[in-house]
Amino acid sequence: MTDIHEPGTDSFMRAELSRIIESDGNSEQLLQDICDFLYENMENCDWAGFYLVDPSIDDELFLGPFAGEPTEHVRIEFGTGICGQAASTEKTFIITDVGSESNYLSCSAKVKSEIVVPVFHMGAVIGEIDLDSHVHDGFSDENRILLEWLARRTSELTEIIRQRAAES
Repeated sequence: MTDIHEPGTDSFMRAELSRIIESDGNSEQLLQDICDFLYENMENCDWAGFYLVDPSIDDELFLGPFAGEPTEHVRIEFGTGICGQAASTEKTFIITDVGSESNYLSCSAKVKSEIVVPVFHMGAVIGEIDLDSHVHDGFSDENRILLEWLARRTSELTEIIRQRAAES
């Protein structure tokens, strides 16, 4: 039997992510801490980041906090790539083999699978959580459930960062 305090278990992940969300710090640093934690602790996670809906440009995402190799995709239009598709359809996508997707934007030749979960605030998509893996079929339905829970928990933090972006 798995100990609920063992790294990688859903209980451990939720407890640690809750601890981060409820800790002191500005919104951007908290989302960065979440990305760092997912990158370091979620099995098969080789990149973790938040894309946010730009409040000043219709139907476009901008890269927020992330952990892993830098990406050239710092802006993504709705409908383009898996991230843009998740934003436009307001649905979670688990891609088991990115090579089989005609709409995939390659961040790295190493990426084999991806999960993208929309973040909602007051009924509208305001961002998304994006995780990449260097293995095929790297993310499970259990990962989806955890990340959808995390998206709900980070909604307020995500909205604060979006509003700061609109003011600058």
